[in-house]
Amino acid sequence: MSKHYIIPIFVPHFGCPHDCIFCNQKKITGLSTNVTQYDVEEIILKYLSYFKEDAFIEVAFYGGSFTAINLQTQSDLLEIPYKYKKKGIINEIRLSTRPDAIDDLILNNLKRYEVDTIELGVQSLDNEVLQVSERGHTPHVVYSSSKLIRDYGFKLGLQMMVGLPRDTFEKSLYTCREFIKLSPDCVRIYPTLVVKDTFLEKQYSQGIYKPLSIDEAIKQVAIFLMLFYTNNINVIRVGLQPTDNIQMGKDVVAGPFHPSFRQLVEAYIIRFLFDLYLRKKNIATRGKNLIIEANSSLISIIAGQKAANIDYWKSNYLFRSIKIFKKNINRNYISLYINDFCDNINLNKLMEEFLESYPLKTK
Repeated sequence: MSKHYIIPIFVPHFGCPHDCIFCNQKKITGLSTNVTQYDVEEIILKYLSYFKEDAFIEVAFYGGSFTAINLQTQSDLLEIPYKYKKKGIINEIRLSTRPDAIDDLILNNLKRYEVDTIELGVQSLDNEVLQVSERGHTPHVVYSSSKLIRDYGFKLGLQMMVGLPRDTFEKSLYTCREFIKLSPDCVRIYPTLVVKDTFLEKQYSQGIYKPLSIDEAIKQVAIFLMLFYTNNINVIRVGLQPTDNIQMGKDVVAGPFHPSFRQLVEAYIIRFLFDLYLRKKNIATRGKNLIIEANSSLISIIAGQKAANIDYWKSNYLFRSIKIFKKNINRNYISLYINDFCDNINLNKLMEEFLESYPLKTK
């Protein structure tokens, strides 16, 4: 399989009709100027010089609300990646935008420039959360925009945030379940961070807003991630991309930030499923040796950050030793050996069993 490369082009606040209370795109992207055709071409050429031959290359417009920009400017910016796509140098074009910045005129224009994927910054499908976050639209527009995007043959991406003002686990769970009903091609999950120079920072400093702790965010996102996984929905990002400025103590004032947030969540899921499995099987573990074999992409996740899962299992199950080895097997399976006992565990099936019995409340 050829490696998938992304050429990111940031258009901070370009086209945004609202300043949402959590957002400062200039801080998040590290940019403060508008993007021109010249900038787009320069960025594409720079990244192309890094990539290997026969790679899958995607140009992605991030940061602002692309389709809220005036139509001529949209066309000007898209003209450059479209030129490279027609030459066969890049494979796909992606952009992110607001749910209320989608209509027939806009989508026809995006078709003209062969855009492939449209991601909607939904954040929440709870009306109160949208209102207090000053999103400027209702949940209804998300459904109509998603349908229109699908009708025009684009791939649909949806982005959700957890821990927004007035949000609860149940409200975020409702958003997650509604996303599943919309059958997106991809999803992003972002825990809410308090970023400098936002209205949310003011609310935080006044004690009006309290962000999720890192543990709260991990446990909530773990449920959503398992729901997406078991419904075959591709989650392409979990947590905000760290940059030189997007770090705790720099532009991140508070909130559940970690540079490897997804790995923390996935390690928690593995630990949780392992606990579930051992309780179900009622296996004696004291003084025994545990060997786990898994796909190479899972090794660090199984071990956990700084071997946290290994330490947890030794402490809670009193294993004499724990070893993890690479094995050429499907990523959804792990092979487990506890002395003479052995089993092949289907992780997706364990997730499904848990989710069926878990009291997943909704609004």
